[in-house]
Amino acid sequence: MAAAVYQITGFKNTGKTTLICRLIDYLVSRGVMVATIKHDGHHFEAEPAHTDTARHRSSGAVWSAITSADRTAIVKEKPSALVELIGEAPAEAFILVEGFKAERFPKLVIVRKAEDERLLGELNGITAVAVWPGYTLQQDAIPAGAKRFEIDDVHGIGDHIQIEGLRRRS
Repeated sequence: MAAAVYQITGFKNTGKTTLICRLIDYLVSRGVMVATIKHDGHHFEAEPAHTDTARHRSSGAVWSAITSADRTAIVKEKPSALVELIGEAPAEAFILVEGFKAERFPKLVIVRKAEDERLLGELNGITAVAVWPGYTLQQDAIPAGAKRFEIDDVHGIGDHIQIEGLRRRS
């Protein structure tokens, strides 16, 4: 069976990570196994430079793994496509994706200010829009069929994304 995937998108500093963390708490409390995938538009370091695996990579290793009694981490010296990462996630997990705006999966767009509304006309697959308090979003700006939520309505958003993610399995 294909994975259930849902994207949380928006521009920088719109609250994507905070919303995802709150959604994880909510979904896990309902017995849902959650996996996450995040796109970083910048260079990131997975671990401090002084660690053994970082030293392995700086010496030329293109793939490095570390494992312990409770966790495993793998770092590849190449970018990965979203579908590749989805394929590596546990099959039974509900996958929350942060970013990857251009991908085809169902998504929620966070609108905090006027500039953020641009995404509503540019992206495909929008099933929901989350709006920050104090910002007025005109109903006609919301894509047809998409639901509007307040950013703090974690239960409403969580229920919606679970339905949409399961309905549109990857």
